[in-house]
Amino acid sequence: MSDKSPVQVAIAILPHEGKFLMQLRDNIPTILYPGLWGLFGGHIEVGETPEIAVEREIIEEIGYQITNSHKFGCYNDDRVIRHVFYAPLTVSIDKLVLTEGWDLGLISPAQIEAGFAYSAIAGEERPLGVVHQQIMVDFMQWWGNS
Repeated sequence: MSDKSPVQVAIAILPHEGKFLMQLRDNIPTILYPGLWGLFGGHIEVGETPEIAVEREIIEEIGYQITNSHKFGCYNDDRVIRHVFYAPLTVSIDKLVLTEGWDLGLISPAQIEAGFAYSAIAGEERPLGVVHQQIMVDFMQWWGNS
């Protein structure tokens, strides 16, 4: 793979009681989307399928074993190929252990549409990453029509 090839990641939409679990990314300038809300997930390792990668990443990041996941779509740009899955979050968020990121939260459809959500840890409203917001808007539209 050349340096110009996009990286491949697997990310998860995790609906729970009409809201969606999202991660407030660490506020570190050297990472993609620092300090912005995004979806949980990460890089697909050599030899992994996107399906295996999304399960591994969710366990690593919040200690949650996703079940009954389905592929929603694929979002590509020059830097990243995002394999997007959805699976129900069947536990309350106080059962999750955040090991990567600044905060996590259940974000409402209205907050997703507005592009901002409050973080108690950050102590302020933080924006959603543009790509992640678009994925969520697309998903909510699809979900409402399915």
